[in-house]
Amino acid sequence: MADKELKFLVVDDFSTMRRIVRNLLKELGFNNVEEAEDGVDALNKLQAGGFGFIISDWNMPNMDGLELLKTIRADSAMSALPVLMVTAEAKKENIIAAAQAGARRQRLCRKTVLAPAVMS
Repeated sequence: MADKELKFLVVDDFSTMRRIVRNLLKELGFNNVEEAEDGVDALNKLQAGGFGFIISDWNMPNMDGLELLKTIRADSAMSALPVLMVTAEAKKENIIAAAQAGARRQRLCRKTVLAPAVMS
């Protein structure tokens, strides 16, 4: 059973998508959710600490999800944080790039299958 007090950071440049993910998490019983509009904003929030799970879009301005993932994995204070990468695309090269950056196979999903991925 998942810890319902887990603090999530939802990273997406579209406020509508952030709201959808926030509402999905709320439906699943997770109410401790913060939002960031890109990777730069996310890193600023992550440095304050306290997050237990990150859900990040891939395609964003300033710093995309892949660069965010690489930065997280390179930082010893954050490297163990679970990161779920979400994308509207399912290109083989994206999956390979995410795996090379430190995403586990089950932590990259299309936006249409987000709920089952969060619960796994």
